[in-house]
Amino acid sequence: MILTRDDIAQFEQLYRTAFVNSLAGFRQAVLVGTKSLDNNSNLAIFNSLIHLGANPALLGLINRPDSVQRDTLQNIIETKEYTLNYVRSKEYEKAHQTSARYDKGISEFEKVGFEELYHPFCFAPFVKDAVVSIAMKLEEIIPIKINGTVMIIGSIKQVLIAAEMIEKDGFVALSKEDVLISQGLDAYFVSKPIGRLPYAKP
Repeated sequence: MILTRDDIAQFEQLYRTAFVNSLAGFRQAVLVGTKSLDNNSNLAIFNSLIHLGANPALLGLINRPDSVQRDTLQNIIETKEYTLNYVRSKEYEKAHQTSARYDKGISEFEKVGFEELYHPFCFAPFVKDAVVSIAMKLEEIIPIKINGTVMIIGSIKQVLIAAEMIEKDGFVALSKEDVLISQGLDAYFVSKPIGRLPYAKP
């Protein structure tokens, strides 16, 4: 089967969304924690985390068009701080439920059953018992004109992680803690390592 650009454009909207989103493959499921200036906490699942560089340490997120209420994006813009949280696969149902459109001022933490955790170095909430939590500082928001999305670029401020997850060469072995991964908008998986290889040379 060969599908052209025109074929994809003619798919029914929900079918096209599912097709293209899942075509991008397996991705890290990350819970983004934010807090508004009037102290309302927010938690939302993203599957668009991108490594942008190690020095400085930068990570990016793609946020959908700002055509409806986007509490996560608004909170990040206003406070310049947010957290990235990786949870275990057994929590996939709670993680997925954070994608529901709750009214402004209602905390997804409370609604889905994740507990908030705060540290003095970050205004935004962490997910208590997350496998890895990362405090982020907003650096730049880049509009993507072709579809109205934006890229949120942040720098890593602090990382909360168990020492035994970091291997001797600095590699973070997320699979040791059964970290949740996703595909598309509603499918979730566990990670299983098949091996690591040395730096490739000709």
